[in-house]
Amino acid sequence: MQIKIINNSHHDLPKYATEFSAGMDLRANLEKPVTLNPLERGLIPTGLFISLPKNYEAQIRPRSGLAIKKGVTILNSPGTIDADYRGEICVILVNLSSEPFVIEDGERICQMVIARHEQAEWQQVEILDETERGAGGFGHTGIK
Repeated sequence: MQIKIINNSHHDLPKYATEFSAGMDLRANLEKPVTLNPLERGLIPTGLFISLPKNYEAQIRPRSGLAIKKGVTILNSPGTIDADYRGEICVILVNLSSEPFVIEDGERICQMVIARHEQAEWQQVEILDETERGAGGFGHTGIK
């Protein structure tokens, strides 16, 4: 699949790290470092603009290494970039650690996964079909 992209950053285009990678790392595009204090969030620019085909989205997901090593993650995870959005991709990072975290220019801050989706059409009914689970919700299957 080919996707149109404008790269206004001073970094290479995102790429897959391995042959079987689902996501591409996105990098911070900063004029100066940004510090996120504990429990602080910030909107971090990437300098990237994309044009996705209809019925596709770009999902913005945390990087597991950043989460476990630094306590930094994506606040609205996964974030969705709709196919008709043409603005700059920016990432809402949050520092859940007890230490300040400094984001440097070019740092890998998240990963982006391109995914197909469908749009639903509602069919209003009076009764839903029965299932074994039924209305069982949070924790209904027990702890083991």
